[in-house]
Amino acid sequence: MAKKESQTKSFILRVDSEMMNAIEAWAADEFRSTNGQLQWIITEALRKAHRLPKKRQKNENTENAESAE
Repeated sequence: MAKKESQTKSFILRVDSEMMNAIEAWAADEFRSTNGQLQWIITEALRKAHRLPKKRQKNENTENAESAE
C-alpha cells in the first residue's frame, strides 16, 4: 500500500535552552503546544514579510467546478 504524502513536513530544529524556555513559556501563556507556538511564530513572520502564498477562495473553486460541467 502506498504511503500518503503529508501536507506537513518534519525537520529537526536546534534551539538553545534559553530560547526554548522562552518559547515554552509563551506557548503555555497562549494555551498552545510548543510545536503549535513555533508554527504560529513562523506563520506570522512569513505573513508580515508577504511571503505566504495566497489562499484560494472556496467560491472560486466551486465556480470553476460548475463551469466544467
